[in-house]
Amino acid sequence: MDPMPQKLIVLLTDFGLKDHYVGVMKGIITGLCEEASLIDLTHEISPQNIREGAFVLGVAYRYFPPGTIFLGVVDPGVGTSRKGILLQAGDYYFVGPDNGLFTWVVKKEGLRWAVELKNRRYFQKKVSRTFHGRDIFAPVAAHFACGVPPEEFGPGRQEIVMLPWPEVEEGPAYVKGAVIYVDHFGNLITNISEEKLRHPVKRVFYRGVEMPFLETYAALPAGSPLALIGSEGLLEIAISHGSAAKRLGIDGEVLVEFSSP
Repeated sequence: MDPMPQKLIVLLTDFGLKDHYVGVMKGIITGLCEEASLIDLTHEISPQNIREGAFVLGVAYRYFPPGTIFLGVVDPGVGTSRKGILLQAGDYYFVGPDNGLFTWVVKKEGLRWAVELKNRRYFQKKVSRTFHGRDIFAPVAAHFACGVPPEEFGPGRQEIVMLPWPEVEEGPAYVKGAVIYVDHFGNLITNISEEKLRHPVKRVFYRGVEMPFLETYAALPAGSPLALIGSEGLLEIAISHGSAAKRLGIDGEVLVEFSSP
């Protein structure tokens, strides 16, 4: 049985905190659904970086109670023909632009259902061309949290926009992957999961740099490159007490060689 939508709304945007945008969205939500509780997941997604937002949602959602509503707004196509959606993936609900922002969540959990946001009754009376987070997505999230059924917001959708996502290449004595996220510390998080490391790791290469596979960031002297499994179960490239992004760059293939096939 699907969980009932919680009156818990988790916000993720690329708005930053300098401007009024996040606060206004919260004002809209609490004005429409007084019982709603709000949590900021992050508002520091790199501007217009849909893939980065998709990654953060994809690793964070499962730490919240079933039925949580995630309001995601990373929306470089605001005001164009791109659609707005409300969907369920696994035991969670997501509201935002249909531009690939929910790719990784759907890849992991599957799409239970989706509706296109078309019923203007649940939007702000005046909808701007540049701030659908305030005028469409925040009010829809609020109404949904306070009991409006999904079919009231618009027609059903069989599919949503999905970003192309890099796949891991696997051989008998190696795996190859790619960097998919750079965290605040400059650690390079890859798409290679711990489960892909079927044999003991001999060494790791990234952009021509060979490094050992270790267990902690501080296992080597400061400035040394290393690879390890991070908190989300994904292989990371790191610099001990430093930034791998600054030292090594953020765009390159990751090769893991096994000790034995």
